[in-house]
Formats: sequence, C-alpha cells, structure tokens
Amino acid sequence: MQAGLAFPNKDQDDLLDIHSCYLRLLTLIERLHRQLLEVIKDELERESLDDINAVQALLLYNIGDAELTAGELRTRGHYLGSNVSYNLKKLVDTGYISHKRSDADRRSVRVSLTDKGFEIREIIGGLFERHLNSVEKVGDVHAEMMDTTNTTLERLERFWADQIRFQL
Repeated sequence: MQAGLAFPNKDQDDLLDIHSCYLRLLTLIERLHRQLLEVIKDELERESLDDINAVQALLLYNIGDAELTAGELRTRGHYLGSNVSYNLKKLVDTGYISHKRSDADRRSVRVSLTDKGFEIREIIGGLFERHLNSVEKVGDVHAEMMDTTNTTLERLERFWADQIRFQL
C-alpha cells in the first residue's frame, strides 16, 4: 500500500452516500416542482386559457372549497409570501377568486373560489385524475413507492421546519 493514500472507512462511505443522496434529492425536488408547473401550463394551453398561469391554477386547486387568508395559504400551500399576494390580486382581477374582509379581524382578507375558479380547479383535478390512471402502468410508479416517498418527504419537511423554528 502506498503511503499517504487513505482508504475511507465504513462511516466515511455512509457519509459520502448520504451526502450525494441528499444533494440529488434537493435537485429532484426543485426539478419536479418545475415540471409539475410545466404539465399544468400545457393543460391550460390545451384548454386555451391564457389569463391564468400554472402557479395560479395550482393555487386555485389547493384552495378548493375552503375560505382562507393569504397567511393560511402560505402555511398550507407553502407559497412564498409576496407571490401569494401578487397571485391572489391577479386571480381576483381575472374573476377566479372572490375576497372579503374577515368579520373577526378587519385587517384580514378571506378568499374563496368563484364559479370561474372552480372550473380551473376541475380542469386541474381532471389532469391529476388522468395521471392517476396511468402513473402505475406508464410510469411504473405504484402506491407503495409513493407512500414511502411521501413519508420521506414529510420527514424532510419536518426537519427543515425544525431548522427554521429552532435556528439549528
């Protein structure tokens, strides 16, 4: 054996493995979100909807039947603060969302979907339904895999939330 060459031990191998896996996971999360928005954009184009973008359509889908504040949308949907306000204003202006001041807190504005907003929600819901009907056959992704992935992502979300909350 040549002097000066170090062979990694088991702990170093494990560290290198988790390092590369974590960085790959971060890249995939970002790329998958962008691809989802592209898929939604394509669906909106097929439906000849040009007054709404993919982020706004996903926002409508996630609001659903609820009546929420912008703050609640940020926490539930994990949208960035200024983007939520901007997108909500656009959605109100284009008639997809209605808004009203909260009776309990006059500073707070509650939003809900209009009939036009529910139409977009139905379109996106139909898109997701089509995906569900083919993801296993075409994508070779089955429920067990998704369940494991969901568990991993939920744990990672909790880990990141703790990093922020406890300033770790």
